Amino acid sequence: MELDATDRRILTVLQKQGRITNAELSERVNLSPSACHRRVQRLEEEGFIGSYVALLNARRLGRPTTVFVEITLQGQADEVLEAFEREVKKVPDVLECHLMAGTADYLLKVVAQDTEDFARIHRQHLARLPGVAQMHSSFALRTVQQTTAIPV
Repeated sequence: MELDATDRRILTVLQKQGRITNAELSERVNLSPSACHRRVQRLEEEGFIGSYVALLNARRLGRPTTVFVEITLQGQADEVLEAFEREVKKVPDVLECHLMAGTADYLLKVVAQDTEDFARIHRQHLARLPGVAQMHSSFALRTVQQTTAIPV
């Protein structure tokens, strides 16, 4: 499916205002409400819209500390990667896990209450992940830019 300019406008608005009503969305993108609704349904069915979520404020929830953890595994065999990926998905404090090209095999984004809480997460979860040879943790001092909006 090709995206036209109207589809792109719909996606741009929905990324920033996921709770907007169909009537408001149709006005913003200059479509009738029924045509707008059909387009949104099609964008959902085609997988351009994966889900609708509420983005929570980590600081207000007592998790103001963001830590990026680089993990190097003992090997690159499929079973080592699969075992690591299966187990890291079970760690609730890990927001993101990326398989990397470069010096580290994986990059994790972890949230914690503070350094003591991260030490607990490290001890109870990260250090027990299968196949881990090395870990390097970097604490974010300040978030300069954070968005979930993908350029459309």
